[in-house]
Amino acid sequence: MAMQPVLNDTSEDSSHTGRRGRSSGVDAARGVALLGMMSVHIIPAVDDTGRTSAAFLVASGRASALFAVLAGVGLALTTGGPHPYRDGHLLATRSGLIARAGLLALIGLILGAVDTPVAIILVYYALLFVCAVPFLSLGPRALAALAAGWALLAPALSHVVRSSLSESGGGNPTFGSLTDPGALVTELVLTGYYPVLPWVAYVLAGLAVGRLALESVRVAAGLLVGGAGLAVLAKAVSWTLLHPLGGFDWIAGSPVVQRRLSTSLGGTTPTTSWWWLAVSGPHSGTPLDLLHTIGTALGVLGACLLVVRVAAHLLTPLVAAGGMTLTLYTVHVVAVGASGPDANDAALLLLHVIVALTFALIWRTYHRRGPLETVVSAAERSVRTLTSNAVRPAP
Repeated sequence: MAMQPVLNDTSEDSSHTGRRGRSSGVDAARGVALLGMMSVHIIPAVDDTGRTSAAFLVASGRASALFAVLAGVGLALTTGGPHPYRDGHLLATRSGLIARAGLLALIGLILGAVDTPVAIILVYYALLFVCAVPFLSLGPRALAALAAGWALLAPALSHVVRSSLSESGGGNPTFGSLTDPGALVTELVLTGYYPVLPWVAYVLAGLAVGRLALESVRVAAGLLVGGAGLAVLAKAVSWTLLHPLGGFDWIAGSPVVQRRLSTSLGGTTPTTSWWWLAVSGPHSGTPLDLLHTIGTALGVLGACLLVVRVAAHLLTPLVAAGGMTLTLYTVHVVAVGASGPDANDAALLLLHVIVALTFALIWRTYHRRGPLETVVSAAERSVRTLTSNAVRPAP
């Protein structure tokens, strides 16, 4: 199960050609994440031969991380890009983002009542938006340093705290979860499928990237090459720790554990050994998992930013879908639940992809935002306007 779409309106659009390309590149990357998420929601983790399926080998953990990093990029672009907002403008923006988070959480709780096998991220995602608010005024260097430190230290803190907690009960947050707020917060922050404590690293990394001149070829190429290098390095370090240095012998006690290391660890690792922090498996939330998936996210974004400069028409369907991922994700979650367990996986995935891309192309021919994006954006703008009027000095 992979992650959800980034709710991001296209307010970073500009009449400047370079900025349009920047925004299209970001939307195309969101489209890639959307397709990756669909594949791991529909294709089984293990194929008929007993091996990890290609969908999970490629997209598990990486698609959701790409969405989260792009959330940070979108937040940076809507708060000034390379020139962060300050003072009253920033205050209004922060209040609007909190309103957006509230609506995301509401939609997530509603989807939690749907009978679906998808691990719904929206409530986690809403909390990530709130956590990003204090960092919106920072520049790229400070944000990059924070992202690196967070990726290295937050998993260790989570390991220590979770060692005294019971395991997560699983399932998606629902309105019923609100009756036990303590358990809900623990689930969202520490023990759930998308634990916010380590995942803040993704948003910080995205904020850092969004503070760069993304219309620059040099920046885009740097993201592609640097991201790929970081992804490979993280995997190499993990392999060295687990195999030549013997960490694997301490953690892999059964074939089930070994399979989960290549498919999904469900958001967290066991706390039985510190060696678990050396793994880089999907949805493990370890330092090397975070660094690897940040690297792959930056690589995809860099590639999309470069392609839209030379062959934008090739990415038109992805750009259209990437601009309305909240709507497409919501429909996808409901449709997966309605399809039943006997559906042909490959055919179902193809159907979801074709319908999503076709609908997005048609809708965005006539509308700037998707249906749900329009509602959320309008509410966010209203709150920002109210805040601006409240803090405006009296004449």
